[in-house]
Amino acid sequence: MPSTITEKILAAHCDKKEVSPGDFILANLDGCLGNDITAPIAIKEFYKVIHGTKKGVFDRDKIILLPDHFTPNKDVASAIQCQVLKEFSKKYQLTHYYEVGRCGIEHCFIPEQGLIVPGDLFIGADSHTCTYGAIGAFSTGVGSTDLGVSMALGKTWLKVPETIKFVYSGKLKNWVLGKDLILYTIGQIGVDGATYKAMEFTGVVIKNISMASRFTICNMAIEAGGKNGIIESDEKTIEYIEKRTSRPLKVYKSDKNAEFSEIIEFDCDKIEPQVAFPHLPENSKPISEAEGMEISIDQAVIGSCTNGRLEDLRIAAKVLKNQKVNSHVRCIIIPGTPQIFLNALKEGLIEIFLNAGGIVSPPTCGPCLGGHMGILGAGEKAISTTNRNFMGRMGHVESEVYLSNPAIAAASAIEGNICSPESVLKN
Repeated sequence: MPSTITEKILAAHCDKKEVSPGDFILANLDGCLGNDITAPIAIKEFYKVIHGTKKGVFDRDKIILLPDHFTPNKDVASAIQCQVLKEFSKKYQLTHYYEVGRCGIEHCFIPEQGLIVPGDLFIGADSHTCTYGAIGAFSTGVGSTDLGVSMALGKTWLKVPETIKFVYSGKLKNWVLGKDLILYTIGQIGVDGATYKAMEFTGVVIKNISMASRFTICNMAIEAGGKNGIIESDEKTIEYIEKRTSRPLKVYKSDKNAEFSEIIEFDCDKIEPQVAFPHLPENSKPISEAEGMEISIDQAVIGSCTNGRLEDLRIAAKVLKNQKVNSHVRCIIIPGTPQIFLNALKEGLIEIFLNAGGIVSPPTCGPCLGGHMGILGAGEKAISTTNRNFMGRMGHVESEVYLSNPAIAAASAIEGNICSPESVLKN
């Protein structure tokens, strides 16, 4: 039977020749992930599963625990959560526990370190685990209970999703990045437009964009309700992975006559840089329209698992170089990992940010989820490269978050209003 990438990976991990949308399967895992918010709950569930036995974790090499959400520890409660991870990791001698200063934002760090490869089946107790579909893996978020069971058994249950195929043709306009493609896509189909569907991203534009943009696109599949986002592995993928790991990889491709629940095509010649207005990612507008509304901002955030990679920082620095952040704006830059931070330092990007009047944070999820390092007060507005702009997401319920790519966020920090980078650079 002709199959999609997603169906092929799932079949391979439940020892079946083929699976069909709607099938329930018990799948073997190549890896699972927990962070300082979700793992403590999962650990409690893990102990319930193994209670009365002498069993431990299913594989100490396949469980990854990263403290990244409220870290560096912002208070006593967050410190205790991180303690739980550390003690559990010591008890079961987990290979992949990474302390603050040696990890970073999980969805930037894991691909960077080669901890996932094409063809893997990977789950994480974090909704943006779908990021890793950018390298041709099936990865999806699960609840902490599912993670706890998986840490004991090495398996998880899944319903095989239908697949929507998204085809991007044409040529990208200036300053249009992966963030703009996914914001535009969500704007077209809505935040429930791909509920429990695999979102397969294809077309000449996808083949030509960077790995950073691919990670960004798959990262936000969940914002359309997607079960997973996925991009076929190609030469660019293999080059990215092979320098990071010696693990064997398996490249899957959708069959030409595979059945998709829907095929949606976009002409990228017509897509401008996007801004998603409060309080949903689907409220996307082209920058030409958003700029004309003269929306003043109090804060700009450049970073997160969506746009905290080196390419993102380079783009922001290109806009901020020899410029000054507006005196009424806080501009917070958050490199995704220590390695990204170090590379940005070597390239002079950190100096550009500091000279512009920005502040550089250690790697953390921080303000994205209203954790710390940039909380909004009542009535404040932020332009952010993060992935969600729900009411109260970054602080007070009366604050507002506008989502954009790094270039727009940097330009808006300079102008004090949401604007295009072209408006700043032409001055």
